[in-house]
Amino acid sequence: MNTNVQQRQKVRLGDLLVQHKVIAEQQLQQALAEQKKSGRKLGKVLIELGLIDEDALLQFLAQQLSIQLVDLKHFQFRPDVVRSLPETHARRYRAIVLSHGRDGALVGMADPTDIFAYDELSRLLKKNVSIALVREADLLRAIDIVYRRTDEISSLAEELGQELMQGDFDLATLAEAEGAVDAPVIKLLQSMFQDAVQVGASDIHIEPDESVLRIRQRVDGMLHEQIIEGKRIASALVTRLKLMSQLDISEKRLPQDGRFTIRVKERTVDVRLSTMPIQHGESVVMRLLDQSATLMELEALGMPPEMLPAYLRAVQRPSGMVLVTGPTGSGKTTTLYATLARINDATTKIITVEDPVEYRLPRINQVQINPKIGLDFARVLRSALRQDPDIIMVGEMRDRETAEIGLRAAMTGHLVLTTLHTNDAVATVTRLLDMGAQGYMLAAALDAVIAQRLVRRICEYCVQDHEPDMHQRAWLASQVGTRAADAFHGKKGEGCAYCNNTGYRGRIGVYELLEMDTPLADALRREDSDAFVRQARERPGFKPLVLHAIEVAARGTTTVDEAMRLSGGIDELIDTEIADG
Repeated sequence: MNTNVQQRQKVRLGDLLVQHKVIAEQQLQQALAEQKKSGRKLGKVLIELGLIDEDALLQFLAQQLSIQLVDLKHFQFRPDVVRSLPETHARRYRAIVLSHGRDGALVGMADPTDIFAYDELSRLLKKNVSIALVREADLLRAIDIVYRRTDEISSLAEELGQELMQGDFDLATLAEAEGAVDAPVIKLLQSMFQDAVQVGASDIHIEPDESVLRIRQRVDGMLHEQIIEGKRIASALVTRLKLMSQLDISEKRLPQDGRFTIRVKERTVDVRLSTMPIQHGESVVMRLLDQSATLMELEALGMPPEMLPAYLRAVQRPSGMVLVTGPTGSGKTTTLYATLARINDATTKIITVEDPVEYRLPRINQVQINPKIGLDFARVLRSALRQDPDIIMVGEMRDRETAEIGLRAAMTGHLVLTTLHTNDAVATVTRLLDMGAQGYMLAAALDAVIAQRLVRRICEYCVQDHEPDMHQRAWLASQVGTRAADAFHGKKGEGCAYCNNTGYRGRIGVYELLEMDTPLADALRREDSDAFVRQARERPGFKPLVLHAIEVAARGTTTVDEAMRLSGGIDELIDTEIADG
């Protein structure tokens, strides 16, 4: 194999492509000139210039080298086989071990003509190596997913537990030793954060139990648990995290909140930390905010094409209030930041009042509230109005005073964007009235309310057709009618290495938009919430959240189960409101 690869390497890729009339000599010269400028590999340059399709190039290479082309998207990885090659070498040589056998190892490589990498892989694996060609983007994604750090975390936790048992482990000394990067607690935290960033976790939960420590990560809205034997290491982790957040390490009886910034895998991540005393120690929850991630555009959030123009009209008006509503973790902040990015320009003064400031945006004046010194939403909002803003974004309407100031600002020539925790768009106005907001102010200031939820996307690598079962069809019939339910054809994820066998990977928003009109405004002026709710639900073009979720499922983006889960949450909230009322 080695000799064959060396022989083939003597013929350059460009010459082969011209020889087989895949590209013309002139195109090759164009690509070589671009390669000389950029330093990138010729294959990538040819693809970027549109001179050859990536699939066509891969098939050509595989044919010329007489090796198989493996589609990693549908490959079932065995973690123990993959990890026979250390992660650092897998990334360095762009290689992943696909299988082991008596005859040797099959290794997927992005560049099978790399002789040096081939020799090193043979030395590291101590086996005969056969090469398969794989797509580089799929390879890097597979490495991120398969090389999880769960084993490393368990090993470091065990090492830390042994040090604690020896009796010469001084937590305070360790916590203050900022340079002690070799300390097991530091290594454990590094592995935890690296693993969380690698799988795209939004939160890390550290929960000491009676005899074990639970570390849970929230990925795509769902918690994934790792159990570590022995709970003594929990106090070491909490102490270190408190110091990183500049919290009081001696205070274990009261909840504390803090934040810090870390660099993980060349990314800058803001960490919001919350501690709470529980029965067996202190629980810690950390929200991870990737500052290196680019803001999503409104078109990518999942808003229906027919809804987006109406929403843009509302947020591009010179004055008025637009409310984004939904429970915690429903993507409200993402929608607001995407909105600000769209309307942010040199002619507009924008001030935000947030708790906390989650993403830094250029040209926007972002204020972090601090209740400990009296810098609350209402106080900052009053001061912001004296700063001559055109647009004000308020992180959350939490009380009557903040709501009234925001409404008055919307009535006096400012565009106000804000959020509220309600179950749907229609219930939002009822909630504001219950908070003490005046009906005439709502009628004059409110332009639109958008409610949203997040549903999980079907994994693109293991998606397959799926017909709803009897229970699902009955539910669909109750929502869209028997004929539409019978005609429904959905999809689901089979489960693979890319989605951790869940069948889902990533999330998408589902939305409900309520635009104010004259009848609705009249109902608000009378503070007639019953009439408002009735007219809003009967408004032409109004589409509830559940119907949008079903449409997303019909397109094959999510599943009927996810739409049903969303519906159940809404129904529970509505039932609770009725009971409270």
